[in-house]
Amino acid sequence: MEITRKEFIKGAAGAAGAGLLMLASPARALAKDESTQAGLAMLVDVTRCVNCWWCYAACKEYNQLGETSQPDLNEPPPLSASVWTTLKPVKQGDAWVSRKQACNHCTQAACVEVCPSGALSYNGLGFVQYDQTKCTGCGYCAEFCPFGIPQMEQGTVNGVAIMNKCTFCQDRVAQGLPTACSAACTTGAILFGKRADLIATAENRVAELRPTVPQASVYGINELNGLHVMYVLDDTPETYGLPSDPQVPDAVTVRDVFRWVGTGLVAAALAGFGLNYLVSRIRMTRGEK
Repeated sequence: MEITRKEFIKGAAGAAGAGLLMLASPARALAKDESTQAGLAMLVDVTRCVNCWWCYAACKEYNQLGETSQPDLNEPPPLSASVWTTLKPVKQGDAWVSRKQACNHCTQAACVEVCPSGALSYNGLGFVQYDQTKCTGCGYCAEFCPFGIPQMEQGTVNGVAIMNKCTFCQDRVAQGLPTACSAACTTGAILFGKRADLIATAENRVAELRPTVPQASVYGINELNGLHVMYVLDDTPETYGLPSDPQVPDAVTVRDVFRWVGTGLVAAALAGFGLNYLVSRIRMTRGEK
């Protein structure tokens, strides 16, 4: 019985899918330790943003990402391999208000949970760190992030894709310095510090706003077990392009099960699923029972 390359690939895909479905529930029970909920963070206050784009320029300069000319709010640059921080503008009457848009450095991060190579991991200071040298270009992080942050770039030399995103200026932060974007902000729209202190600052700010802005709220205190980039909003999260209830799909925690039960057992299980799938498909196409 000859198996074509196309049938083999389809069989492998079926095996992987079956494996994910069967392992999803146990993986949720093996959720990561939430110790990174503390640590450092940033607070973005949309009510203090003046659309100066200094955060964008500082990120570009520090990370050597090319041009830093001031963009137009009508056509803000989307996140890309060379844009790790941008603004999400919202028109309120005749005025523009903006939310800084970049990685939110989740305590329970889909990108970390699904990364098979360890390129993405939790830093003890609270943010999601990234080692690009370990990136295999699989794209799982870009597929599963509920905020749509990781961006893939095709290599010009070897054609292999590489992911890029905000790194929380991990080199600066490790030396006790603030992130480049927060250091560049002149209005206090981006604050950097201990997460617990920033939560208190955010709650006090919302209390100040509520008499005139009743819908004011803090976003990120509890979402995904706590974001390390939180927001003071004067409107709904959806207005500023943020999901009201971001979730990490069950399938992305499968990587934890591999660590606990061993790759040998999982590989054997998936091989069995794949073989059964291939035999079944070939019999169906040939009219066999």
